[in-house]
Amino acid sequence: MTIATKIEEAGFRPASRIAAIGVSKILQIGARAAAMKREGLPVIILGAGEPDFDTPDNVKQAAKAAIDRGETKYTALDGTPELKKAIAEKFRRENGIDYALDEITVATGAKQILFNAFMASVNPGDEVIIPTPYWTSYSDIVEICGGVPVLIPCDAEAGFRLKAEQLEKAITPKTRWVLLNSPSNPSGAAYSEADYRPLLDVLLKHPHVSLMVDDMYEHIVYDGFRFVTPVAIEPKLKERTLTINGVSKAYAMTGWRIGYAGGPKAMIKAMAVIQSQATSCPSSVSQAASVEALNGPQEFLKERQASFKHRRDLVVSGLNAIPGIDCRTPEGAFYTFAGCGGLIGKTTPAGKVIETDADFTDYLLEVAHVAVVPGSAFGLSPYFRISYATSEAELKEALQRIAEACGKLA
Repeated sequence: MTIATKIEEAGFRPASRIAAIGVSKILQIGARAAAMKREGLPVIILGAGEPDFDTPDNVKQAAKAAIDRGETKYTALDGTPELKKAIAEKFRRENGIDYALDEITVATGAKQILFNAFMASVNPGDEVIIPTPYWTSYSDIVEICGGVPVLIPCDAEAGFRLKAEQLEKAITPKTRWVLLNSPSNPSGAAYSEADYRPLLDVLLKHPHVSLMVDDMYEHIVYDGFRFVTPVAIEPKLKERTLTINGVSKAYAMTGWRIGYAGGPKAMIKAMAVIQSQATSCPSSVSQAASVEALNGPQEFLKERQASFKHRRDLVVSGLNAIPGIDCRTPEGAFYTFAGCGGLIGKTTPAGKVIETDADFTDYLLEVAHVAVVPGSAFGLSPYFRISYATSEAELKEALQRIAEACGKLA
C-alpha cells in the first residue's frame, strides 16, 4: 500500500507527485521484523544499512565541546566555514580533487543532498539514468522532483556495474543526469578506474549530461581495491559532476545526519536556494562533530574495514554453500546481493510456491525469523540483500537458519 492510498483512506487528497511512491520496502520489513521481536520471536534483522560500531570518542567529545562553547545556534545556510574547509581538505587529501568553499555544500544527510540537487536541476520530463540494483530512494526522489528515472539492469554477470554501451544507448536529448554509486548499496560492487574510464568517455561526448556520484562507502573496500572518484580520473567533467559523500558510514554517524558534496559553483548556489526553503542549516553540533571526524585520527578506519571484510567472507561463503543461492563477492560496502533464482518455483512446507524474491524473503522472515530485503526493492530480481553490519554470532545463526529454511523447500 502506498502513502497516497493510506492518506486517501483517511479522507485527504494527496499531491499527484507522491501517488506512485510508497514507504521504503527496507523500512517496511524492518518494522515488521521489529514487531515480531516485540512479540517474543527470535528475529535476526539483516536489513538495516547502518554500521554496528559506535561513533569515535574524539568525535563525540568534539560535539560536547561545541555544546559547552554555546555553538547551538543557526549556522551558515549550507555549512560552517570550518566544516567546508575540512571537506575541501578531505577532497584534496583522499581524492586528489580541489573544490573551493563556494563549490561545497553541507546538508542534513546525503539524501537531502540528492533531493536538493534534483529539485534544483530537474525539469518535468528530464531523464536520470540509474543503474540497477540501486539504493531505493534514488528513483523516488527523481520522481518527486518531476524527473523520469531511466533504470538500466546490471546483473551479477556484469559485476552489477553499468557498461559504456548501455550508457550510450540510454542517453537521449532529455537526459539530465547519470547517477552512479560506488561502492554500491545494495550490491557492494565498486567501479575501479578501468571500470569508470569507458563511462567517462561516453559522457565527454554528451555535454548536456551531468554526472552525480555517491561515494558514501568509499572507506569500506576490500582485497586491495583502490577507490577512485570520477573527477580525479577525468578533470574535464568537473564542471558537470556533483561528488556526494558524508560521515554516516565511515564514521558510524548515521544519526548525526551530515552529508556533503562538491560541485560547480552555480549548482551549489542553486542547491542552497532549495535548502533555504526546506530545512535551512544542518545541526550546528553535528557539523562541529564532523569537522573532527574529517580532521581527526583516521587509523580506526582500517580496523573497521578489516572487521567488515571478515564478516563479508563469512556471509559470502555461507550463502554460496546453500543450493539455489549464488552470491558474488562484493568489493566494498557492508552488503551482499545474492541471487536466489535457483529457489524460484520451489514450494514451502505450507504449500506456497516461491514465485518471486519477495516471496522468498517473506518465507525467510516467517519460517527462519531472518529479515533480509528482496532485490525487487532495489530494482533487480531475483536477488536479496543482506547487511552484515552486525555481530559475527548473529550472522552465523542467521546463515544456519537460512540454510535450514532452504533445505525445507521442495
